[in-house]
Amino acid sequence: MKKKTCLAILAMCAALTMTACGDDGKKQEENQSGTETQQEENNTEDEQKAEEPKSFGTRLVSVDNVDKYVTIGEYKGLVLDNTVEEVTDDEIDAQIQTEMKNKAEEVTDKNGTVQEGDLVTVNFVGTKDGEAFDGGTANNYDITVGDGGFIPGFEEGIIGMKKGETKDVDVTFPEEYPQEDLAGQPAVFKITLQNFRRVQELTDAWVAKNTEYTTVDEYRAGVKKDLEETARANAESNLRSTAWSTILNNSEVMEYPQEDVDNAVTEFKKLMTLYAQQGNMELEDFVESQGISMDDFEEQCKQYAEAKVRQNLIVQGIMDAEGMSLDDKECLEIQEQMVSNYNAKDLEDLVAQHGQAAVNEAVGLMRVETFVVENAKVEEKVSNGELVGESGDGGDESKGIDEGIVDEEEDAGTGSSTGEAEDTQDKGAESGDNKSDGTKNQSTADDTDNAK
Repeated sequence: MKKKTCLAILAMCAALTMTACGDDGKKQEENQSGTETQQEENNTEDEQKAEEPKSFGTRLVSVDNVDKYVTIGEYKGLVLDNTVEEVTDDEIDAQIQTEMKNKAEEVTDKNGTVQEGDLVTVNFVGTKDGEAFDGGTANNYDITVGDGGFIPGFEEGIIGMKKGETKDVDVTFPEEYPQEDLAGQPAVFKITLQNFRRVQELTDAWVAKNTEYTTVDEYRAGVKKDLEETARANAESNLRSTAWSTILNNSEVMEYPQEDVDNAVTEFKKLMTLYAQQGNMELEDFVESQGISMDDFEEQCKQYAEAKVRQNLIVQGIMDAEGMSLDDKECLEIQEQMVSNYNAKDLEDLVAQHGQAAVNEAVGLMRVETFVVENAKVEEKVSNGELVGESGDGGDESKGIDEGIVDEEEDAGTGSSTGEAEDTQDKGAESGDNKSDGTKNQSTADDTDNAK
């Protein structure tokens, strides 16, 4: 079940970023077909055209009247909570420590030695009975000494080392270590210290040198303000999501327009095909790699399509009822905001990156969410002794383009933002570049196994 859900989530996460890859994928297919006969090339091009998802112009659905297809739940006068998390002193301290750690300074004193808390870069080779073992070797590996990310004795052995020094450190793997041939066994790590950095003391001088502020007090106040702004933005996002989820859960689809469903299925398959191509795989091979059958994949396509069409029907229905359109003043303003948020040159560039349908869906959803929040009774919760806004204030239109894709995670087993996908991919890449399972302690053993 986990792998089946994974496939759906991958498609949802990739929906926008993969749209931008469409031209390259088409060119690749055309280049491949160039080695065949002219008739075969024409047939291939016809098939590609048939498989392209359609655009419904300035509407999100193919039908002129959605009343036949969906009964929309109450969307005016909703009672919603806008809760902003309080920023604590501990959070301020943690943020400052993170920023100071990122600006740690290299120790250049030739007599300087590693202390607990230093950030070190090391090369190491682990051996057992004189033989190197899998996962026990790494180069240019970054460690924060004292974090406890390695087996007992490893980090302690680095303390007191000088830059350029090589040292043998004796360790014993924990009895419960998951790698059976190492569990409870003694080993030796030959460690070479490449360099080390040290977090500096928080002083007015450090603040003036490394931040836009001049004193520690100003710096703390600035960090607090930034965290409060983030908390308010998170609350705004949650408020809008709650508003939409309330409507979604209280609406009922009586019938799905077949053209829309077919179109969404085509989109899903295209996205997954492009995703598979990135791994130099055929779609069938990619599906198999997820541990599901093609029948299961077809069911995933159906789930995606129905969730997507359901959202579009509801959004379009509210827009029709309230006299909104994708080319009215408010929607155009949302488009411009999205261009700015996504660092696109202009709307044409945004569409080129993500596709017209995705942009339209994001604009429509954001427009409706804003309308619903503005017409809701919003009960503000106190944050740091201040009210965030007045009841009925919908806030800014800051939601990302990724939320134009189906936002129905619980109902369809799908739905995740592109930003999450990118973060997950980035974290996976980092762990793959910078993990070694032979030295990790029990608490991180599973992660390192996956990274190998």
